[in-house]
Amino acid sequence: MATGLSKIEIITSFAKYSELQSELNHLGVRGMTVMQVMGCGIQKGTKEFAIKENAEIALLPKQQINLVVETKDVDNIVEKVKQVLYTGHIGDGKIFVYSIDNVIKVRTGEISSISCNTLSNSVLSVVKV
Repeated sequence: MATGLSKIEIITSFAKYSELQSELNHLGVRGMTVMQVMGCGIQKGTKEFAIKENAEIALLPKQQINLVVETKDVDNIVEKVKQVLYTGHIGDGKIFVYSIDNVIKVRTGEISSISCNTLSNSVLSVVKV
């Protein structure tokens, strides 16, 4: 069942959270889930462009921000998030966009409600910031 909703998952450092939250508020995003996570990309946690092939993985503190929004708003939100997070340096973050097939509100059993965050198994796109 298509809902017309998409989940935007943003993984980035803590540096620009306040600015990002303010911009999302200006865009009309009504809710978000924010988690502290640990992770690294293909650089294995280093801040350098050239890494040793045998380098140990160093997990870095990050934040994961989940948004559930109407699919028609995804492109605009992703562009604004990219603008806010961009520094041009390794570690600016990643944005994942998922299609939401079904949302079930636990309290009422209502299906396809905009008020819940639901994960989907299908990734539509990955945008490197």
